Amino acid sequence: MTITQLKYVLAVAEHKNFTQAAEKCFVTQPTLSMQIQKIEEELNIQIFDRTKKPIQLTDIGQKIVSQAKNIVNEADRIQDIVEQQKGFIGGEFRLGIIPTIMPTLLPMFLNNFIKKYPKVKLIIEELNTEEIIIKLKNGNLDAAIAATPLEDEKIKEIVLYFEPFVAYIPENNAIYQKEEIEIDDLNINEILLLQDGHCFRDGILNLCKNRNEAGLKSFQIESGSFETLIKLADEGLGTTLLPYLHTLDLKDSDKLKLRHFKEPKPAREVSLIYPKSELKIQIIDALRSTISGVVKGAIVFQNVQIVSPLLKK
Repeated sequence: MTITQLKYVLAVAEHKNFTQAAEKCFVTQPTLSMQIQKIEEELNIQIFDRTKKPIQLTDIGQKIVSQAKNIVNEADRIQDIVEQQKGFIGGEFRLGIIPTIMPTLLPMFLNNFIKKYPKVKLIIEELNTEEIIIKLKNGNLDAAIAATPLEDEKIKEIVLYFEPFVAYIPENNAIYQKEEIEIDDLNINEILLLQDGHCFRDGILNLCKNRNEAGLKSFQIESGSFETLIKLADEGLGTTLLPYLHTLDLKDSDKLKLRHFKEPKPAREVSLIYPKSELKIQIIDALRSTISGVVKGAIVFQNVQIVSPLLKK
């Protein structure tokens, strides 16, 4: 069997469809099918159950795919070693970014990065944390930017910065008059949240988890964007919390409604995460250096208290 054949197997395992897998591998569907059939004949087993729609892995096929991932990763490492030795920083690099970080951080570093490393072809996807973890483990992402810690033994984390939470308090709210606030000032039943699936939402729930947990059931309004939450708050429907970088682009009239927390400020930890295989580590290091450089001037908070995105059960 060959590395190429194993890559065909992984593509079919991912897409559960021979035609889509062939398109991903840039070969014809008959060519891909023939090569997979050769492996099955060589091993005298069936990797895929073709009678099911979509195509499913057989029990032995699942074990083969697991091992094939290791083999393909180690084969890719050879090219990686050569590129590192030559000091080459280039090639395709797939980066995932969570939705609450993408709009603010990406414009800050992307232009600098592509100018400094023109040979790198960045393919960027906006994904939630759960999707990112799955794609990192499946080899469909090289790295990602997400809130941490994730406490996953198969993923490494490099902290990029700590981003404080900032409260958005409309004028009709009782704590609007305060210059700085504490967590206990928040009415948990008034907080407007992002939709389920956002780790920023989980961070807020963790921030407030020790205060009237029964009240969590009364959250009624959830949105997919901070802009919507701000508008809802302005309509008198509650308060919300924002990541610090998001507040920098608010209108001056909206900035008057921002209230920072007293120290230590509750904050999220934002990290560059990647598989422990450390493939393309030279590009990961270049990303870390570029992002750290541009963010350093924007976030100067030192005394912060990290709020994990992991919602504790």
